[in-house]
Amino acid sequence: PGPHPGSGVTMPSPSLVRPRGAARAFAPLLLAITLLAPAARADEPKTRAPANPRRSAAVDVVEKVKACVVNIHSERTVTDARDFDRRSDLSATQHRVNGMGTGIVIDPRGYIITNHHVVDDVHSLRVRLCDGTTLPARVVVKDAEQDLAVIKIDPPRPLPVMPLGTSSDLMLAEPVIAIGNAFGYEHTVTTGIVSALKRDVTLNKEVSYKSLIQTSAGINPGNSGGPLLNVHGELIGVNVAIRAGAQNIAFALPIDNVLKTAAEMLSARKRSGATHGLVLRDAVDTSDNPVKRWVVVDRVEPGSPADEAGFKAGDVVERVGDVTVRCALDVERAYLEQPAGLKLDMLARRGREELKTAVALRAAGRPVPAITVAAGGGDVIWRRLGIKVDVVTAEIVARVNKDLRGGLLITEVNPDSPAARAGFQKGDVLIGLHQWETISSENVAFVLNHPDLASFSPVRYFLIRGGELHRGFLPAIE
Repeated sequence: PGPHPGSGVTMPSPSLVRPRGAARAFAPLLLAITLLAPAARADEPKTRAPANPRRSAAVDVVEKVKACVVNIHSERTVTDARDFDRRSDLSATQHRVNGMGTGIVIDPRGYIITNHHVVDDVHSLRVRLCDGTTLPARVVVKDAEQDLAVIKIDPPRPLPVMPLGTSSDLMLAEPVIAIGNAFGYEHTVTTGIVSALKRDVTLNKEVSYKSLIQTSAGINPGNSGGPLLNVHGELIGVNVAIRAGAQNIAFALPIDNVLKTAAEMLSARKRSGATHGLVLRDAVDTSDNPVKRWVVVDRVEPGSPADEAGFKAGDVVERVGDVTVRCALDVERAYLEQPAGLKLDMLARRGREELKTAVALRAAGRPVPAITVAAGGGDVIWRRLGIKVDVVTAEIVARVNKDLRGGLLITEVNPDSPAARAGFQKGDVLIGLHQWETISSENVAFVLNHPDLASFSPVRYFLIRGGELHRGFLPAIE
């Protein structure tokens, strides 16, 4: 049988047996050791108590990162194919099945990476944090071919982010630690070694994996999407599959590949067609402990915001907004939830020179469509979104951010509308929808009439309330 991904299954409870006579058998030996041990001399200097032998590297790792690991519970609807085959009316029986998996926190705002097969075709997702808090989750983006997905929760406080290692210098027999929601037993910890590298594994006719890490750590259904860690507590892989019918044969996606794929999945270009204009590559120095990671500009797209800001190939990006940059994914996640046109401060280095600049996202390959809808957008806004608006000048919104070019003052909210359900209030200033700024009613009408509106769902909004920036998601727009 081939390997299968760690989806939830049931398992009988194991029986626990205590060996009889164990204490009796060892008692004489312990007594002998005690008798042979010489008494300490009174004049011998007292030495420091030895380190606790129970506190292994694995204990330290788990205490360090357990809050960065979450348990995922899902519901999906499945069809009983056998029932389908034998019914003449061709109506199959459907029923709900509970699933489980694991996730890794990659951003303190609640962005979590897991496997695609953990969240595929689910209609309900719940995430349980290490402290027991349970929150609803939604899928942000997923890639079936790479078997990766990013989901989002709205935590009550910033979450700790998993420390990153590298899979580029893994050694055979290197000790590793896995944490996961094994068979629904949350935050189960197992240990093992790196058994092999660059394994190609075929799951079935549709799914195969390339260049996996093979490990002897105990990986079970429910571990999918969870971390494989080194003894420094650094993420080196994402657990993905096990060998059915075998023991101590499991597989993980190498973290270097995962980070590259995740950066592409969460890039502004992929999500909304916007770009900062930086083509980046990750660099790693494995001689340091912890591993040192940084991001180098491979090239700058001509005429892009980054080009206009003065970036050049070879620059090292160190910070974007509030995010310290250790990999290209950090650059992309810095732009998550940011309104179009809002510049983020960037810190970079060129040799010994420090560069400080700011870069906003811009629609890639085409201008932002601010005047493509004829006048009269106000009717569309009221009918489909449920608000009436007046234009406000850049001077008004510049109090929040000097780079904003204007906005729309909300003068009325229909109580039975998507805007009302999203929490819009009279007096708010709408400054952005999805990737586009909203400095006129025509801008909003453009988004509402966009042929790909359904693919944007849920549509993110940005508004100013009480001098502060607020963001959120609109419910479905008819």
